[in-house]
Amino acid sequence: MSATATDADRREDVGPHRHVRTAELMGTVASAHVLTVERSPAPALAARIAAAQRAALDELHALDALFSPFRADSQISRLRDGALRPDAVDPRVVEVAEACVRLTAASAGRFDANWQGWFDPTGYVKGWAVERAADRHLAPLLSDEGVVAAGLAAGGDMQLLTAPHADWTWSVGIADPLQPGELRARIPLHEGAVATSGPAERGAHIVDPRRRSGVGGAGGPGASVAIADAPTATVIADRLSDADAWATIAVVAGFDDLTWLRAAPDTSGMLIAADGRIRRWTHGVEVADAADLTLLG
Repeated sequence: MSATATDADRREDVGPHRHVRTAELMGTVASAHVLTVERSPAPALAARIAAAQRAALDELHALDALFSPFRADSQISRLRDGALRPDAVDPRVVEVAEACVRLTAASAGRFDANWQGWFDPTGYVKGWAVERAADRHLAPLLSDEGVVAAGLAAGGDMQLLTAPHADWTWSVGIADPLQPGELRARIPLHEGAVATSGPAERGAHIVDPRRRSGVGGAGGPGASVAIADAPTATVIADRLSDADAWATIAVVAGFDDLTWLRAAPDTSGMLIAADGRIRRWTHGVEVADAADLTLLG
């Protein structure tokens, strides 16, 4: 994924001051960020911050163990293999399954967690998990006047929070899929979520469930687009579960199809085609002039 904090966010000599804890999980690196007024918060606050960061990352580990289709002992794998009855699953699996059903209908089949004949919520659950862990463990820190903002990210997709009393704007850089190491856009965001999906970093891993084929040519006959034509999508929404899912849906739909926007009116974002063309939208309405590459959340 391609969303990153810009250098302006990370300067040590300008407050607020950032405290970061990272962990390898979900096949990527997750990071919990807390921004404070003081470089060295009072010991009690510092302890609460460290505990909240650990708890957020621990919850992501636990959710990965619950949902990963690559782990034989996960409930998703046990459901697939017939070792677990559907009526015996964890309530969180039921919650995710119901959300996936709603997304399948809203996206006109561009997203379908059951396209293989068994339940695999991979295209939804990472964003949902990060959002959930941020809400449960980092958001409570914002009631302390010493805390300015907090955020949780995994693979570049992020849920960003700002304290009600704080005048703070996150600056999120969107990497250029055509020029590694370069930024294509910058998003000023008070709070919300950003997700990016596409073939630039992981190749043709996204599946078009309507054709049972990989977007970018991964699925053999009937693939919807050639790998050279698969776009990269960045979506901004209030919740990362929405941003992550609709970014995947946008890639499946392709660069020329924005009809799905009618079902996602509360999103903003951009599509970047393999030839560098850009389409942008805000709150479900396409912005015709793509010359200005600054997106407003």
